Amino acid sequence: MNRLGLSAELGQFISQPFFSLGAGAVETPKLQAQRREAFEIIKMGLADTVATMFAGKNEPVAAMLFNFFKEQGAVNKAINEEASNFERFSPVPVFDAYLRPQDAGFLNATLGHALDYDDVALSGHPSVVLGPAVFAVGHAVDASGEQVLQAYWVGYEVWAELLSRESDQYHLKGWHPTAVLGTVACAAAVAHLYRLNAKQSTHAISLAASMASGLTANFGSMSKPMQAGRAVSNAIEAVMHAKTGMTASSAVFESPAGFLNAISPKGQVDLDSPASCLSTSRIAGSRVSIKQYPICYSAHRVVDGVLDAVKSHGLGHEAVLKVQAFIGPAQASMLRNHLPQNGLEAKFSLEFSVACALLVGKVGLAELTDAFVQLSEVQELMKRVEVDLVDTKCPIDPAFSLNDRVVIHLKNGQVIDSGDIRFPRGNAFLPLTKDALKEKFLDCCSYGGLKGRESEAIGLYEQLVDLQDMKSIRPLFNFKQK
Repeated sequence: MNRLGLSAELGQFISQPFFSLGAGAVETPKLQAQRREAFEIIKMGLADTVATMFAGKNEPVAAMLFNFFKEQGAVNKAINEEASNFERFSPVPVFDAYLRPQDAGFLNATLGHALDYDDVALSGHPSVVLGPAVFAVGHAVDASGEQVLQAYWVGYEVWAELLSRESDQYHLKGWHPTAVLGTVACAAAVAHLYRLNAKQSTHAISLAASMASGLTANFGSMSKPMQAGRAVSNAIEAVMHAKTGMTASSAVFESPAGFLNAISPKGQVDLDSPASCLSTSRIAGSRVSIKQYPICYSAHRVVDGVLDAVKSHGLGHEAVLKVQAFIGPAQASMLRNHLPQNGLEAKFSLEFSVACALLVGKVGLAELTDAFVQLSEVQELMKRVEVDLVDTKCPIDPAFSLNDRVVIHLKNGQVIDSGDIRFPRGNAFLPLTKDALKEKFLDCCSYGGLKGRESEAIGLYEQLVDLQDMKSIRPLFNFKQK
């Protein structure tokens, strides 16, 4: 029997994923356990995204984008109780404002990615695009918490399906997977929330594929977080067009002239295999990883190694002759700034990350400022860092080497070798405690505008960790900023 083809299979999955409960369906113990595990992973990612949205409030790109929407007359400070207005506007809680769903998603995703402090999986940042997309559209359609969680799950699985077909690393070609694969994944999540049928869902993700773009050359600039915002906006717009009858190719993902082959670094992409997501979930295998440092995730294992050396050896930066950092080639392509001069550039600099860890024994929001980056001690320490490439590949996420390693050479001849570092702290397979997750959430909220309002931040956090119990998500961000 002939297959439907990948594009149609994805459309079928979006409209009726195997883990959804249709009318009269019975949830087996296995599916119940799978759903519970997936929802816990997703809630962690959503809570972390809301945290980084608040933390990003003070970044210049946040005000620039918010003012752009204000100048367009798109910002509402309140909406009345008419259902039509709830459908037309979605909240941007950081600015206590309401915008069209696609604009709210755009702004919230940009805020969440502005500090590069958001979660990591699937060679990108899934929650910072999927979260703002399902929150914005979930508010518009009056979705329950469970429906929002399931829509995120649908988007995650479509992203994982597309990524699994590529044998090479998108970053090395210059593609930003969060903005490229994320656009299609968000469209899948939004199409599910709008309850599009299989054919409409295929058109929606095919339209989104033509609207997807994002370049690693813009890492270390305001464009990187804006690429995440644009992914959400384009995805919602694509679904709205499909919802009203706009069509696209029914074979855009498997076609030799289609999406996957066009963005493939070397054209070694699987266009033929049936879609695994029709029957298998990947979220329990890939999960999400929570960042401990507001810098590119490619540097986190090295930072852990340096901080461990500083702590265990009482190491001062004056004693260091040089530092060798061993990382994968895709990681090195992201950590492109070798002598950064401002906080944005420093987020994508392994040399800065090492220098910062050596100098102050931490890498936090307070260190990602232009003034700190320009300190003479920081600039001098960065010149002592050497980057060496490791030709291995992580089976969980091919954008990373199997292990990273740090070797610190001291002026007295001593050598401190971290050995192989498999996972950074906060990784899905070296997870943070619930207390540590909550601590990051509250710290981000305080940093970004809820300082002195801890009770409100705690209340928001508690709603997010119990999101599946909300009958409607509309009250979720129902509090006023000051």
